[in-house]
Amino acid sequence: MRRLVSSVLALLLLGGTLPAGAEDLWAAQRRSMVEKLRQRGTNLQPEVLAAMEKVPRHLFVPSSVQSKAYDDEPLPLGADRAIYEPYVVALMTSLLDLQKGDKVLEVGTGSGYHAAVLSRLAREIYSVEIVPPVASQARQRLQALGFQNVEVRTGDGYQGLSDEAPFDAILLSAAPPHIPKLLIGQLRVGGRMVVPVGGLLQDLLVITKTAEGIEKRTVIPVVLAPMKGKPRDGE
Repeated sequence: MRRLVSSVLALLLLGGTLPAGAEDLWAAQRRSMVEKLRQRGTNLQPEVLAAMEKVPRHLFVPSSVQSKAYDDEPLPLGADRAIYEPYVVALMTSLLDLQKGDKVLEVGTGSGYHAAVLSRLAREIYSVEIVPPVASQARQRLQALGFQNVEVRTGDGYQGLSDEAPFDAILLSAAPPHIPKLLIGQLRVGGRMVVPVGGLLQDLLVITKTAEGIEKRTVIPVVLAPMKGKPRDGE
């Protein structure tokens, strides 16, 4: 099974097409994953779960852990990186409350899996990754898998993407010690940011930008990867 999956992804990255029926090998596991998420809580949007049922998570993880791709647990990507458990992906995405016409900024591309899920829910996804090889691999993978409305850029997520702002929603897949003020400035009035904030233990926050400032809501405690890069003075 692992050899088949690796061959399939290699074929896609070379511009080929999936052999007939290859994706069906994993469809039942995706359905089972989504059903378990649905039973876990009512705070997950049906649209988000539908998107996750379509995105092939097994093609975003190393071959050594592909057999666990649809378990609700984080999986190692190497070099102190991990792909978050499906529940965290589903929750953070649901909290964004995305609309089809939205433009979204994701900070921390990683494997590209979360960007792929976002791409099925919004019009444009811009994803920033600070490590060049990681960004390049995610870019190639997303393009090969047909996620054409995702643009991966290499850069410091603390700086955001001023040339594409304002964004309707911003998702931070890594945890800064404080809310990045520069990113708040790149969010449109009425837009939402979902961000884990803190040190070893973080609070998952939903921030809504208003004409007067921001409204902040704490959802749950989480333990996610620390954000890399250089925050501005005062952040």
